Amino acid sequence: MGAPVCLEYRIEGNDFMVAGAASNNIKNTLKMLGIASDVCRRVAIITYEAEINLVIHAGGGTLQAMISEDHVDLVVKDEGPGIADISKAMIAGYSTATEQAREMGFGAGMGLPNIKRNSDTFEIESEVGKGTTLRSTVFFNKN
Repeated sequence: MGAPVCLEYRIEGNDFMVAGAASNNIKNTLKMLGIASDVCRRVAIITYEAEINLVIHAGGGTLQAMISEDHVDLVVKDEGPGIADISKAMIAGYSTATEQAREMGFGAGMGLPNIKRNSDTFEIESEVGKGTTLRSTVFFNKN
């Protein structure tokens, strides 16, 4: 592949009309680079869930994908309200989504659990009132 491919997207909060566009672009880039479809699917799930979290909870933020020879590193940052209890937020079904988001079919509380399940490495840091940073890596040839 040569030099890493770096993609960065600014995601706006509450902009449900374009939510998912960045994750779709990342998935399509991986496909064009010949990455296996199961890896593309896992990365698409991670980036979509992260993108929706930025739209629903964080007031927006950035989504970065650094695609290397054997893996993709994903970094999601926001300056939103932060997550008061990360262990609680990691429980499937737990959600702080607004009624508006729920009415549109979002806010099932599966975002962070889905991100972790599809990541080979996963870490999340958050400070209330300052924001959240999520890091995920997916290896292309997991042995």
